Amino acid sequence: MASTAPAPATLPPDLARQVISPQAYGEWTGLLDLFDHIRDTTPVARIEPDTPGLFEPFWLITRYDDVMRISKDNAGFLNNPRPVVFSFNQAIEFSRAATGSNMLVDSLVVFDAPIHPKYRKLTQEWFMPRNLAQLEGELRALAARTVENMIAAGPEIDFVKLVSGPYPLRVVMQILGVPEADELRMQMLTQQLFGGQDKDLSGTGMENMTPEQVVQLVAGAVKSFEDYFSALAEERRQNPTDDVASVIANALVDGKPLPPRDMAGYYIIVATAGHDTTSASTAGAMQALANDPEQYARVRADRSLLPGIVEEAIRWTSPVQHFMRTAAEDCEIGGQQIKAGDWLMINYVAANHDPAQFPDPRRFDAARSPNRHLAFGAGAHQCLGLHLARLEMRILFEALLDRVAAVEPAGEASRATSTFVGGLKTLPLRITPA
Repeated sequence: MASTAPAPATLPPDLARQVISPQAYGEWTGLLDLFDHIRDTTPVARIEPDTPGLFEPFWLITRYDDVMRISKDNAGFLNNPRPVVFSFNQAIEFSRAATGSNMLVDSLVVFDAPIHPKYRKLTQEWFMPRNLAQLEGELRALAARTVENMIAAGPEIDFVKLVSGPYPLRVVMQILGVPEADELRMQMLTQQLFGGQDKDLSGTGMENMTPEQVVQLVAGAVKSFEDYFSALAEERRQNPTDDVASVIANALVDGKPLPPRDMAGYYIIVATAGHDTTSASTAGAMQALANDPEQYARVRADRSLLPGIVEEAIRWTSPVQHFMRTAAEDCEIGGQQIKAGDWLMINYVAANHDPAQFPDPRRFDAARSPNRHLAFGAGAHQCLGLHLARLEMRILFEALLDRVAAVEPAGEASRATSTFVGGLKTLPLRITPA
């Protein structure tokens, strides 16, 4: 009698729907409960649509060790040819029709070797600590201005609106050479790109749109980005400076300039990924400190705790909530048989809350050590801007701790409803100036 492979561990439809529900990520606590349950029962679980053709089935990966393994094996698990972010079939078809690609934006995150290392190398040096050290003076001045604006607006403020939103946005726009007058436009386009699932962030009535209309709106945001950065690149070719925009505009790969679509994708990923994520981590850190006055007092008295605050905030919030990978060959993960071509979701929220790696994972612990979180990814695709994010947050909190004696919640915080990039969208606080 021929042996048959065991049936895949398929998640029940009610749980499967929550894994891809933007509302579940907005609610958060229930999501963490869900991932705890899945991690304990079926750590590698098959997700299938309950409506045929809605999306391609995929494997959900929830354990830290499995996510780390996949992240580091860039030959075995590819960022292409399937989309690198969970997408419904209708959105993928629209993207293919509009661009010839599965993704509306072809950026660093969608390329594999040999293209990816060549593209990454173009700006990698720019984002290293020794180069970023030159920015410290500007960052400190910006952080001080941001904190003073917050205090002037107090004592009750929305920390996201006044601090954690605008501060990293200004930083990344300076790096790209985008004038301050264009920042609001950049923020709006970013929110349409990443926050489209959240009616408060997209500001476009997306909740009343069909999936096709949503994709068209996002495509419009991409086109606006491409047009803007095409003009910026042309200006930087004529008048190069020492910013990242000039590096990308004048870059050569194998002796040739970047193709226009790839160049636009490079600008877009730096412009968008560089501020929404840091905003989320910064707001998360402030929320944790506002809820724990003793911890706030400790870090105020002992600034050596700051790196721990920053690192824990990044783990605790996990702003990039997932990426997708495609298996290059047959393999086994968590006792499940994965076939070549299978789609996998590596879920960073689940991995960064795995108690096997992080004891008492829901507790915000500035002294957590080791803290080898996966919020920046791992392997060849580890976040290019991780040193910048850490530097920005440390400098901002130094300014905050100098000027704010105490902080406490002043209402209910709310999270973005988004499956991809998430975090707090409001954080009402009451501040007491020093």
